[in-house]
Amino acid sequence: MSAAGRPGDLVEAYAADLAVALHGPARAKARLIEELRDGLADTAEAYTREGTPYEEAVRRAVREFGTPDELAPGCQRELTIAQARHTARSVVLTAPFLLACWYTLFSSGTGAGQLLAVSLAGVAGVAALLAAAMLAASGTLARRLPTPHRLPLVVAWTGTTASIAMALATLTLAVAAILAANWPLIALACALAAASHALTAPSARQCRRCARLPA
Repeated sequence: MSAAGRPGDLVEAYAADLAVALHGPARAKARLIEELRDGLADTAEAYTREGTPYEEAVRRAVREFGTPDELAPGCQRELTIAQARHTARSVVLTAPFLLACWYTLFSSGTGAGQLLAVSLAGVAGVAALLAAAMLAASGTLARRLPTPHRLPLVVAWTGTTASIAMALATLTLAVAAILAANWPLIALACALAAASHALTAPSARQCRRCARLPA
């Protein structure tokens, strides 16, 4: 545990060490750290009521709870699953936009544009199915079966692939909007693809980072 300036800072230093070590969705991470901080503070307070000096009370509480290094792998696993679920939800929500792009490109394009449209439809379908499977495996099914250890990494690369497809769709639609007569519809599809990419890409990137951490 990091050194602290005042005895009262010891619990906060413990929480700060955990915050540095952990990565994941901001709300889930903040909630987890707050629960551990409150638990450590309550345990230390119980020892002080027995007459133990505050610093020693915190040390005893840490021995009972575990150090940040000892807790980090288990906590990180929980946050990695939370991040994977966040990424999977992003893919499920944005996959319909890829299908809309597919329809727009297939209706207005020819040759290479239609081939790209078919590819986007395939990516959207596969990504949505994998994301939905991950949500089920880490949700309802997790009560009965353990969540596969490498599932977050699969979700991370599923989200990455979907975000790349969205970026490609955005570029293709932007070019198509310049050349097509029905450019307002294509421009709308382009905006949806860009928004989908902006939603999915950061989540997938964070998911890849979490999946590589020891857990």
